[in-house]
Amino acid sequence: MKVVLIKDVKGSGKAGDIIEAKDGFARNYLIKNGLAKEADAQAMSEHKNKKEAEAFHRAEQLKANKELREKLDGKEVVINVKLGDNGKFFGSVTSKEIADKLNEQGYDIDKKKIVLSSNIKALGNYTVSIRISAEETAKIIVSVKG
Repeated sequence: MKVVLIKDVKGSGKAGDIIEAKDGFARNYLIKNGLAKEADAQAMSEHKNKKEAEAFHRAEQLKANKELREKLDGKEVVINVKLGDNGKFFGSVTSKEIADKLNEQGYDIDKKKIVLSSNIKALGNYTVSIRISAEETAKIIVSVKG
């Protein structure tokens, strides 16, 4: 019996998969527990439409991520810090401060997406990566000035 899985079933497949299951297993376990529904014409049509919609939304998200990466690549972010009497600054520049500056410039970037090998503790220019998605990574320049 062909069924469309509604939820992930260990050993059988993931949600949205169309699988061939034995009649007893399909009727007495999968369908009865709401894990699957019989693969009739309507279910097959719904499955096809859902897959097409997911593919479309994925393509749109990839396009938006690429545009954001192109906008961010090479962008310079200036962060001013207070200096002590002898020119040293106390503390460090963190990913949160960089994210706040990007948000001021109109880019909605979460601090968790900013990749710093370590916090910035000196004046100067630094290249910082922003992980927009698994496929897209932008590099910006962080300029720390006193």
